[in-house]
Amino acid sequence: MVKERARILVVGGGYVGMYTALRLQRRLKRELRRGEVDITVVTPDPYMTYQPFLPEAAAGSISPRHVVVPLRRVLDRCHVVIGEVTSIDHAKRTAELATLATAEERKGATFLEYDELVLAPGSIARTLPIPGLAEHGIGFKTVEEAIGLRNHVIEQMDIASSTRDPAIRDAALTFVFVGGGYAGVEALGELEDMARYATRYYHNVQPEDMKWILVEATDRILPEVGPEMGRYTVTELRHRNIQVLLDTRLESCADRIAVLSDGQRFPARTLVWTAGVKPHPVLAATDLPLTPRGRLKCTAELTIDGVDHAWAAGDAAAVPDVTAAEPGTETAPNAQHAVRQARVLGDNIVHALRGEPLDTYAHAYVGSVASLGLHKGVAQAYGRRLKGYPAWFMHRVYHLSRVPTFNRKARVLAEWTLSGLFKREIVSLGSLEHPRAEFELAAGGKPPQSPSDDSNGSS
Repeated sequence: MVKERARILVVGGGYVGMYTALRLQRRLKRELRRGEVDITVVTPDPYMTYQPFLPEAAAGSISPRHVVVPLRRVLDRCHVVIGEVTSIDHAKRTAELATLATAEERKGATFLEYDELVLAPGSIARTLPIPGLAEHGIGFKTVEEAIGLRNHVIEQMDIASSTRDPAIRDAALTFVFVGGGYAGVEALGELEDMARYATRYYHNVQPEDMKWILVEATDRILPEVGPEMGRYTVTELRHRNIQVLLDTRLESCADRIAVLSDGQRFPARTLVWTAGVKPHPVLAATDLPLTPRGRLKCTAELTIDGVDHAWAAGDAAAVPDVTAAEPGTETAPNAQHAVRQARVLGDNIVHALRGEPLDTYAHAYVGSVASLGLHKGVAQAYGRRLKGYPAWFMHRVYHLSRVPTFNRKARVLAEWTLSGLFKREIVSLGSLEHPRAEFELAAGGKPPQSPSDDSNGSS
C-alpha cells in the first residue's frame, strides 16, 4: 500500500520514459486500479523510437513502423499526453505544457501538477555554428530522418543517372557523414551497402562512381568498441572505398560546398550530421541542479541530488558509476545504461511511495556492438573482440532481445527472414515528405518543389 495518493509525471517517452512508466504500471497495478496512483507521460511523439534500428530502417532492412513502439498500446494504464514540457517549477510541483491543442485553444500555457517527477527528455543533436549546416545538414536521430535520408540517397542516384552535367552528377554522388560514433558509422555503413546494391539497377551508375566520406574530429572512430576494433573498422571502411578522415573538421557547407579543415573542398548534395548530442533544453528551464555540462546532477539511487520527489536517468542525467575504479566517473549516456536505469528508477519510486529503502544502480559496462552493413560488423563483449559476420550476427541478436514487446520482436525477425529470401527494395518514396504537392498542383496551387529548390535535394 502507498502512503498517500501520488501523481507521477514522466517527462519524455524514450528509453527511460517508456520503460520507467512500464515498470511503474506493472509494480503499481493494484494501486492504479484503486485510484491511489496516477501516472502521466508527456512526450512529443506518440511512440518510442528504438534508435539502434534506425540504420537498418534507412537501408530498408526493417520497416519504419517496426522501429517504433506505440506508447498508448504499451502504457495502457497511463495517461499519455502528446506535447512538450517547456518549464518546470519543482518547488511548486508544477510543469508548464505545450500540447497539440495549445495553439488552437488560445488560452495560454497549460499547467500540470504532480507529486513525483521523472525527468527523461533525452537529448538533441549537438550542432556547431558552421555556415550552411542549418540549411543543408541532415540529422539522424528520428525515424523520419532515417527514412528521409534513404529517400534522399536514392533520389541523388536518380539525379546522377539522368543528368549529363558532370558537376551535378559528382555532387549528387558525394555523401558526407560528420561524426565517427555509432550513429555516423552505422548509418554510413548501411547506406553505402544499400546504395552499392542499388547500382546494379542503374545502367550508368557504378559503385566506384560514388564518393562516401566520413569526417571525424578526433583520431579514432567507434571509441566504445576499443582501439583495436576502431582501427579494424577504419580498415574495413577504406577497403570499401570509403574515405575516413580523422583529425578533420567540417569548416563550411554553404552553397553545398563541403570545406574541410585539411583544405579539401568539394561539392556535396548530402551532408549527414551525427557529431554528438547535448542535453535537452528543458533542463535549463527548471529549478533543479545541473552539472557544468548541463545534465541533471543525480545520485546512485537515481534521485536528483539534494531534491526530494525528483528522479532522472538516461541522457539527461549525470549518474555516478559505482562500478568504476575511479571516483567521480559517470555512466555513459547510452541505451545499455538507460534501459537498466529505468528498471531501477521505477522500482525506487515504488519503494519511496511505500516507505522502503532505495536500490543503488550498479551495472558494469559489458561491451558494444556495431553494424557496418549486411553481414559486416564489429563487437567487443565481455573482453572478447569479434568482427565480420559473427559481430554482425551478435549485433542483430542483441538488439532483437532488447527491442520492446514481443510484437515488435516477431515483426522484426520476420522482416529479417524475408529479406534473406528476397531481393532488397530500393524504391524511393520521397513524395511522402510532400504528400499534398500533387493535389495542390491539380487544384491550381504552386507546382511541387523541385530537387534543386529543396535544401536537402529531395523532391
